[in-house]
Amino acid sequence: MAASCIFCKIIKGEIPSMKIFESEKTFAFLDINPLSYGHALVIPKHHGTKLTDIPDDSLTELLPVAKKIAQAAGVTDFNILQNNGRIAHQVVDHVHVHMIPKPNETEGLGIHWPQQQGNKDTLAKLLEELKAKM
Repeated sequence: MAASCIFCKIIKGEIPSMKIFESEKTFAFLDINPLSYGHALVIPKHHGTKLTDIPDDSLTELLPVAKKIAQAAGVTDFNILQNNGRIAHQVVDHVHVHMIPKPNETEGLGIHWPQQQGNKDTLAKLLEELKAKM
């Protein structure tokens, strides 16, 4: 854990939270600045800024817990969001997954999706590069 990390302090109980779930690897709580009613955060107890900083075995519960929270909240439309880095809109430097209910068109997460036209040759080259590194 990182001494200055707000989420690590929440895990340690140094900062109060509205805890929904806790296990050996995972901690989940309500967001205090929600985008909609029921907005929750699911975090690994292992501190890491980006998804690529967290060991795989510390990530195994993140989506299942987010799913269980969505089911418990009774939401049918929701977003699961995980940001990495400032330009990707990450504010807290500890990996976290948002479960954001989308009860209507105006509440919850709004998304602008600026699609680009894919180039078949460029995508084929990228595909081979990625497969070679996997």
